Amino acid sequence: MAHAARLFAALATLLAAAATGDARPSKIAVVGAGIGGSAVAHFLQQHFGPRVQIDVFEKGTVGGRLATISVNKQHYESGAASFHSLSLHMQGFVKQLGLRHRREVGGRSAIFNGEDFVLEETDWYLLNLFRLWWHYGISFLRLQMWVEEVMEKFMRIYKYQAHGYAFSGVEELLYSLGESAFVNMTQRSVAESLLQVGVTQRFIDDVVSAVLRASYGQSAAMPAFAGAMSLAGAQGSLWSVEGGNKLVCSGLLKLTKANVIHATVTTVTLQQTEGKPLYHVKYENEVGTGSDYYDIVVIATPLHLDNSSTITFEGFDPPIDVVQGSFQPTVVSLVHGYLNSSYFGFPDPKLFPFASILTTDFPSFFCALDNVCPVNVSASFRRKQPQEAAVWRVQSPQPLLRSQLKTLFRSYYSVQAAEWQAHPVHGPRSTLPRFVLHDQLFLLNALEWAASSVEVTAVAAKNVALLAFNRWYQDLDKIDQKDLMHKVKTEL
Repeated sequence: MAHAARLFAALATLLAAAATGDARPSKIAVVGAGIGGSAVAHFLQQHFGPRVQIDVFEKGTVGGRLATISVNKQHYESGAASFHSLSLHMQGFVKQLGLRHRREVGGRSAIFNGEDFVLEETDWYLLNLFRLWWHYGISFLRLQMWVEEVMEKFMRIYKYQAHGYAFSGVEELLYSLGESAFVNMTQRSVAESLLQVGVTQRFIDDVVSAVLRASYGQSAAMPAFAGAMSLAGAQGSLWSVEGGNKLVCSGLLKLTKANVIHATVTTVTLQQTEGKPLYHVKYENEVGTGSDYYDIVVIATPLHLDNSSTITFEGFDPPIDVVQGSFQPTVVSLVHGYLNSSYFGFPDPKLFPFASILTTDFPSFFCALDNVCPVNVSASFRRKQPQEAAVWRVQSPQPLLRSQLKTLFRSYYSVQAAEWQAHPVHGPRSTLPRFVLHDQLFLLNALEWAASSVEVTAVAAKNVALLAFNRWYQDLDKIDQKDLMHKVKTEL
């Protein structure tokens, strides 16, 4: 009876909306309150207006892969640590929410191969360029030109979205930006693509692989498109949010006045109705179970075969396609202790000059090591001297063993770790996922199978919001349009 009553109430709401000429959706469900879910809730409200009720389901903590860990009464980033200067959606969120960029604290970087440093940064820009040229010729310039060409085309997405255009699949989105070249970059490796433009194998092994290991935990065999997005982050200026990057997620949900429901969504059932479909969402938490009906549902959490918490979809014909693939586990350990500088060839810790260490394929037990700053950086803050106890962030494919910690640190006070299913395992794919699972059922995370970053997720969130809006009002001229550069120019 209760089920029938809720269905009757939902149908009555739709009929009343149609009778009054108010065709906007009544209720929208978003599954996941990470940056994708928070951003899509914000964008959906922007397009549909404040009268639409938006329920955001989150089984864990708001922020998702934007998270912090407390060490010695200070908070440090344990998830995504920084953003590229060209992350326009993230920049817009920070401005809109009245947040600030965190004060940057300088530090030198180096690349370690398990025995020696193959490349060391200095405090002098021209000397750094000379060292790159001396070791690798003009490979670094060829890499920069390749990445800039990719990024210049990728930046077209902001113009398309500003004009209200959306894409129903990842392939359509990539084709609109870089035609078949972008689509082919999801099939060809970073190494193959860079060798083709004249980058040497040595530069790929020493430098490119180190950057990809630090960002994705993967090698230069990963697809070129995802690799280009990662390498762009290594070349541009980076920034993060004062107080913690997760403030963007909580801020967007508060701004949207979204109803956050702390529960796990278990089932989405298609309720057959005349006209627009209705989706019955079931969920559970420690209190019990619940359910409700929604006009639009956005899945803003990974949805793939290896995910044990995959949502069950019922009543769909044909059945909902689940993405074939797996995620790359990444462990972030925050270690408060004394670095073992001898392991890196510096017996005297006072002489150790680096705040950030990237690694090539060896050593295999860790990918990157950073002397990190807290999320609140005061004007008087300074980095600890190398001989002092500091907080180090260690990225590794597996939890660090005690013996491995002893390799990296002379001694330590505490170790706190966060285990993430951080990124998809990027490899060549026969087909790219689609954002549209059903008429008004969307998969926001489809785009991360082509490239994965916080800003890419925000781009996907904007695309899904526009897609839902355009499909709801049947504005099909704004979906999957060809030759958008020409169309956008004529609209200006």
